[in-house]
Amino acid sequence: MRKTTTLALIATALVALGCGSGATDTSSSSGEKAGGGDTKAKVAKIGQPARDGKFEFTVKSTKCGVAKVGDSVLGDKAQGQFCLVTINVKNIGKEAQMFDGSSQKAYAADGTEYSADGGAAIYANKNAETFLNEINPGNQVTGVVVFDIPKNVKLAKLELHDSPFSGGVDVALS
Repeated sequence: MRKTTTLALIATALVALGCGSGATDTSSSSGEKAGGGDTKAKVAKIGQPARDGKFEFTVKSTKCGVAKVGDSVLGDKAQGQFCLVTINVKNIGKEAQMFDGSSQKAYAADGTEYSADGGAAIYANKNAETFLNEINPGNQVTGVVVFDIPKNVKLAKLELHDSPFSGGVDVALS
C-alpha cells in the first residue's frame, strides 16, 4: 500500500513538472474572466458544475463513514473513516489534460485540510479513473476521490484542481 502511494506521488511530481506551468496559465486567465482575478469567488454545490482551468467538475455524491475500500483480498482500511467523493471530470480545454485525484483537497468546517488518499482510491475505482488519467478535449470520466479523515470529522467543502499548481475551485458539501 505505501509503495503504491509513493509511486503515485513520484508520478504526480513528474506530471507536474511536465505540464504544471501551462495549466497554471490557463487557470489564471479563466479565473480572471469569471471572477475578476479571484478564483475562489463562486462556490458550487453538489450537482453543480465548477470550473478550474481545463476541467469542469461536478460532484455527484459523498459517502463518509466507510471503514474499508476494495475487496476481501485486496483493499485498504481507513485510519479513521473514508469519505468517498464521486466526481465527474470533463475536459473543457483544447488539448489533453491529466487528471490526478491526489491534487484534490477536502476541508472540515474549522478549516482543517485533508489530502486525498491515492492508494485507497485505487481500490475504490475499478478502472483507476482518478489516478493520472489523461482526458482528451470534450471527454469526461467519473471516478471516486477518497479522503481518510478522523471518525468525528465532517467535511464541509472540497477544493478541486485541474493540476497541482492551479488555483482550484470550491464545492460546498452541505
